[in-house]
Amino acid sequence: MLVESPFRILFVVILLLISLLNVLAREQIKFNAKDGVVITADLYLSHPKTAPFIVLFHQAGWSRGEYLEIAPKLNQLGFNCMAVDQRSGSTVNNVKNETRLSAQAKMKGTSFLDALEDMRTAIKFAKKAYAEQKMLIWGSSYSASLVFVLASEDTTSVIDGVLAFSPGEYFSKFGKGDDFISKAAANIDVKVFVTAAKNEKEGCQPIFDAITTENKTYYVPTTSGNHGSRALWEKFPDHKQYWEAIRVFLSTFLQED
Repeated sequence: MLVESPFRILFVVILLLISLLNVLAREQIKFNAKDGVVITADLYLSHPKTAPFIVLFHQAGWSRGEYLEIAPKLNQLGFNCMAVDQRSGSTVNNVKNETRLSAQAKMKGTSFLDALEDMRTAIKFAKKAYAEQKMLIWGSSYSASLVFVLASEDTTSVIDGVLAFSPGEYFSKFGKGDDFISKAAANIDVKVFVTAAKNEKEGCQPIFDAITTENKTYYVPTTSGNHGSRALWEKFPDHKQYWEAIRVFLSTFLQED
């Protein structure tokens, strides 16, 4: 009969405890957009409200489930987080986009630009309820573009940092110009982190170049990389490269008074 070593058993127990803590740290919450759509989000509150806070937005066709693996790691780095369902999306990692369902039930639009309403509301809600000091906004794919729009609208200095995973000029089909996001990026004055897969670099470069602040970072992996925030998922061999770049950028917010 095989007998498990005490060290192996302890290792398994530790992994189970970490998994349990991640589950316990996640709380589903709901709040209303101005047009009555109910926004669903997962709150990852592991630190005092004075800790820096990140609002996480998902990519096209997905949900807040994009951050099931990512948000607990951000908690470990010292950040509180909220992963938001925007009304433009669907399902990922077996997590349904509840905001989209609410929008459809109320016969509201669910395009990329319609999602701005949910993103604006989420930022205001998070700042009022959970973010007593620094707050960052993080986007993936189409929402990585829209975080520049939101930061450019921020006249009250609510937003302290922007992270954009695979932004692009995705909005010409909605009547916006080919430089819609670049123009927005030119009007922000906060720390910015931009990243993209290698084959996306050409599309992202004009947006990054438009950013006038000196506190900006553009990370392109030495590998082919991945589209959006999923680049940080452990299933991808190069995820550690992305995480190292993120840690360096985020550490500056922990060092500030």
